[in-house]
Amino acid sequence: MKQPTKAVICAAGLGTRFLPQTKAMPKEMLPIVDRPVIQLIVEELVAAGVEDIILVTSSNKRTVEDHFDKDEGLEAGLILKGKHQLAEQLGSISDLANFIYIRQKGSPKGNALPVKNAMHLLGDEPFYVLFADDFFRSECSRAEQLKDAYLKTGKSVIPLMEINTEDADKYGMAIVGDELDETTFRVNGLMEKPGKDNTPSNLASLGGYLLTPDILPIIERQAPGANGEVTLADSIDELARADKVYGKVIEGVYHDTGDQLKYIQAVVDMGLEHKDFGSKLRSYLEARLNDK
Repeated sequence: MKQPTKAVICAAGLGTRFLPQTKAMPKEMLPIVDRPVIQLIVEELVAAGVEDIILVTSSNKRTVEDHFDKDEGLEAGLILKGKHQLAEQLGSISDLANFIYIRQKGSPKGNALPVKNAMHLLGDEPFYVLFADDFFRSECSRAEQLKDAYLKTGKSVIPLMEINTEDADKYGMAIVGDELDETTFRVNGLMEKPGKDNTPSNLASLGGYLLTPDILPIIERQAPGANGEVTLADSIDELARADKVYGKVIEGVYHDTGDQLKYIQAVVDMGLEHKDFGSKLRSYLEARLNDK
């Protein structure tokens, strides 16, 4: 069974919810304490064995490319100031993986388009597809948990999260079949935002997938859905109805940095876990909340 060593990161979005901040800085570069969110995604993939990372970007994402490139001038300046550890830390970013940059192009739009753009680089290997604005805070990363399910099944695996069915109008919901173990299920299909009364389960499908190459022909011929876009959910739904697809309930705390409130929550949660100042931040928040 081939190991997944390639990943596509979808990073072409405009980040309109964060304007005017994202006018000059891509949303993927918004900091989670001291690292941009996209670096958290990259580190997650690298720790799971990924070697080649394909970043599908747009014309205003040059900052993302610069971040994963070497800056020898900055590193030399830090060394002159005696900040050797920080210089080494910055220098290691470009060595995390082999980075390949593609400008998103074509239509119709949708989150399947980046995979279609990267298809010629994927070959006949399993590959990850992650989005640059969500991550899990967990002891075992989402990528590792997906890989564990893939190695057991040899099939495409999608992340699932238990939700209150009152929120079934906000997520794509999984039609689940046989249980492989207590956190891994056969997925027979996906229903997009069906609502409480029509949802087939309480398991929501989240972004971030480990896909086998048999999905590529489906993506290539995918017709636009009702919203006029080509989506990975539609391709996964078709694959699930023709073959086996599995869902893995991810153990951890899900963070979506795609809007202001959820982004702030992610920063606070990660700050509370920081080894240098987490306890001080906790004390500040407690005092602030008790300040009447």
